[in-house]
Amino acid sequence: MNRSRRTFLWNAGAAAGAGVLARSESLHAAGPPGASDMPRGMTLVSLRRGNELSLGVRTDRGILDVRKAEAALKQHAPTTIDAVFQRGGGPQLQRLVEKARTDAGLFVDDRAAEFGPCVTHPQKIVCVGLNYRKHAEETGQPVPKQPILFNKYNTALNGHRGVIAVSQEPAEQFDYEVELVIVMGRRARRVSEADALSHVFGYCTGNDFTARDLQRVSSQWMLGKSLDGFAPIGPYLVTADQVGDPNRLKIECRVNGAVRQSSNTADMVFNCASLVSYISRHFTLHPGDLIFTGTPEGVIAGYPKERQVWLKAGDRLTSTIEKLGELQFSLT
Repeated sequence: MNRSRRTFLWNAGAAAGAGVLARSESLHAAGPPGASDMPRGMTLVSLRRGNELSLGVRTDRGILDVRKAEAALKQHAPTTIDAVFQRGGGPQLQRLVEKARTDAGLFVDDRAAEFGPCVTHPQKIVCVGLNYRKHAEETGQPVPKQPILFNKYNTALNGHRGVIAVSQEPAEQFDYEVELVIVMGRRARRVSEADALSHVFGYCTGNDFTARDLQRVSSQWMLGKSLDGFAPIGPYLVTADQVGDPNRLKIECRVNGAVRQSSNTADMVFNCASLVSYISRHFTLHPGDLIFTGTPEGVIAGYPKERQVWLKAGDRLTSTIEKLGELQFSLT
């Protein structure tokens, strides 16, 4: 489904209410992601060619270019991550991978690939503040009693090996925030904690890049959080069945090769299941929606003022989460 068609369906849903939402939900697996024809046991990417983004599947031979393979092998499969969220297609993708194995020309080496954001058109990007105990402590803030939510926008999305043009922004205090990102796979509204993770498609590495001086302009954090390119995600979208417990993952951020953040998602105040449940109590989460789950200790804003050396053009950042891969981006 192309973007304009999907936008039409969203608008129709707002107008028609529960009836359209029910039809939309029926497009997805009735059970956990992968229980019907949603991909399972797969690592997906968005490949970039100029202004076009298409689906890739990471394999032991490299990244299968799904659009190229589908055309060459006459084997129908979803060719964008949006199509996966809309229609599934796991079995078709699996058959395509198997059929393509003998044709090296259909695969791209990770090192040579150009990546877009691993999720390209989320309806919502929900972020959670102060969600690691040690991070709350380092900033002198109390541990929240309920999740602190804010948002980013689609224009903030960025990909692996992307660039953030900090020199063009009206700010000076740029900071990193490595984060585990939840990617929704089923419509979720008022779901219980026990059932919450069954609505998750998968997880990816993200960085809630931030301009602290803009963040402090008012009591709202949005200005410092949602500038263009300030939400790098990827390179890989790993299906939930390969991750297991998302709250037992090592998480790390490096700047110019030096480790700045090193923790574990076990330090979250509100775990992934409780976040999905809590958010869904207040508004509907749709397939492809993103939840940035918070950052651990080690951010520049947590240092004593005399040690705060803010990021600048020329810096290179690497965010790594166990099982999810390494996200790199640079500043200019």
